[in-house]
Amino acid sequence: MSKSYWIETLGCAKNEVDSDKLGFRAASTGLRHAAKLSAADVVVVNTCAFIEAAREESISVVLDAIAVKKPGATVVVTGCMAERYRGELAAALPEVDIIAGFGEDFFAGLSPGDAREVKIGATRRKPRAIPAMDLDAGFDLLNLPVGATKRAYGYLKVAEGCDRKCGFCAIPSFRGAQRSRDFYDLLKEAEVLGAPEIITIAQDLASYGKDLYGKKRLVELLGELNAMVPWVRLLYIYPTELNDELIDAIGSSRVNYFDLSLQHVSPTLLRRMRRVGSAEKYLERIASIRASYPEAVFRSNFIVGYPGETEEDHDLLLEFLREARLDWVGFFAFSDEVGTFAHSLDAHLDAGLVTERLGEASEVADPIIAAKRAAQVGRSLEVLIQSPGVARSYMESPEIDGIIQVPKDLVTGKLYTVNVRDCDGIDLIASLSEKAS
Repeated sequence: MSKSYWIETLGCAKNEVDSDKLGFRAASTGLRHAAKLSAADVVVVNTCAFIEAAREESISVVLDAIAVKKPGATVVVTGCMAERYRGELAAALPEVDIIAGFGEDFFAGLSPGDAREVKIGATRRKPRAIPAMDLDAGFDLLNLPVGATKRAYGYLKVAEGCDRKCGFCAIPSFRGAQRSRDFYDLLKEAEVLGAPEIITIAQDLASYGKDLYGKKRLVELLGELNAMVPWVRLLYIYPTELNDELIDAIGSSRVNYFDLSLQHVSPTLLRRMRRVGSAEKYLERIASIRASYPEAVFRSNFIVGYPGETEEDHDLLLEFLREARLDWVGFFAFSDEVGTFAHSLDAHLDAGLVTERLGEASEVADPIIAAKRAAQVGRSLEVLIQSPGVARSYMESPEIDGIIQVPKDLVTGKLYTVNVRDCDGIDLIASLSEKAS
């Protein structure tokens, strides 16, 4: 019987895409998917390194994998932590067999019959951190093929890296400058994924195509995808890129969902973040969108406790939350990342104060979100069945927003019209409408 693999994925949807591609690569080399981690011959942990909490979680998952893996199994650590902290991981985790960055085809060295095969279960070789591009200089994770998704939705990573220099973000230091994918390759991949919902993602989504074609082509891509599949969702839009053309493209689609990367609303603090914007400008833009598209849904994330954040800055954020009445909000404590501009700033805040401000922000946002959800009771919505008994409408992005509870006999991957009859926290409860979607 062929050897088997298991992939544990940490972090954002972009890592989910990478794991899907690595899984397809593993299958193409002759490995089969294991029933569980403890049964796998090759255990891959695709790590996240965005903030300290994500790194701690990644290390914890690696240690858990080492503890439960079967004797002789090979443990591979890849992803952002492997790319950014290769040497440190090799020293701290001698039990790990391979530490591989983004450009390394480690599965080729583990597949049956390969000349470089690692003899899993035989004499253990010394742990090593593979130098970048050591195995295959032609390996390109961004453009690696992927098979049909097993989910009701498929992530489509349109670009890798970022050209922006936000003060808090280390991603460009290990993901590199933006590198967009070929327009028609993306359309082919969307077709291969075979999902009724395509979710486009990138570090700087709205800048897609600028590096490759000399112009941004996200609106064009959205139009083509909307002609192919029922739902297309855009994640991670830099606010200054939200022009009228893009607003109309999103607003007129079946997924009227605006995921805006605001981070803060104080002009002074945004300048320290090496970003631009203000509460006034954001409120004007949101109001304008709602005037044209009343059903529009808004999500954003905010950093609390960035160096130099004053009480006035924090009060501006709280007031913005009250006025903007966003549908979904995420708050993150500032993480001091070595190598970023923020790391060199003075006026770092006390952890206790940051925790207090996080609580205050949630106290403002949570009741608004709850009221927004309760207001859906009585509506008819088009939903996509994500799994038995679980659905989403255009208002909910998978994994990060609420869900809609539906009858368990509705077919996964199909669209239905349902009537929302109750609300349970941020989750809705619905029954099938007599009207088919």
